[in-house]
Amino acid sequence: MIRYFKYAFLVLVALGLVVLALANREPVLLEVLPENLALWFGWSYAIELPLFLVIFGGVVLGLLVGFVWEWLREHRHRVEAKTQRRDKQRLEREVEGLKGRANEGKDDVLALLEDTGSSR
Repeated sequence: MIRYFKYAFLVLVALGLVVLALANREPVLLEVLPENLALWFGWSYAIELPLFLVIFGGVVLGLLVGFVWEWLREHRHRVEAKTQRRDKQRLEREVEGLKGRANEGKDDVLALLEDTGSSR
């Protein structure tokens, strides 16, 4: 049921984007530098695009910048998680080794019974 709501929402969003694109088909001129600054540098670049491409491009660029920013911000959390995972694995190996040494030379069934009895 929730899946159908999700699909209906996605269809509504897609329909809204198509209507937005159809309503904003007029071409606009995008310039890299303002006119006065372009004259001062002696270099100017401009491109003519439909307005809806400018709008969608701005949204996509904003999302990409946000994703990269968040990925960089969470770097220390990923490093800490990796370090803790490595420590956990090292400690698990150490515990298994100590259990093996403590039960060395004993019957397997008795060793298992002692392990379960000591954990209670």
